[in-house]
Amino acid sequence: MVIERLRRGAIEAIRQRFRSHGRMLPDGVTYLDSWFDVRGERCFQIMEAPDVTALDPWLSAWSDLIAFEITPIQTSESFWEEIDRRSELP
Repeated sequence: MVIERLRRGAIEAIRQRFRSHGRMLPDGVTYLDSWFDVRGERCFQIMEAPDVTALDPWLSAWSDLIAFEITPIQTSESFWEEIDRRSELP
């Protein structure tokens, strides 16, 4: 999960860059969905990537306008399957 915090006064620059260049995701990274808070200060995005470092080019392309927090997540089903596998180990 990516939490974007838009820098103060950057909304129009973000809009223009997105319109001109799109999301600018590197190969291997897939955008799934996103939500904004009601104030338009934060955007919560779900991305798929082979690992966190795959996001680096994308973060660099936007870091002048946006501060990022990256939290690796997995589905609840995957989480519980992993817990079950661990509990089966000797």
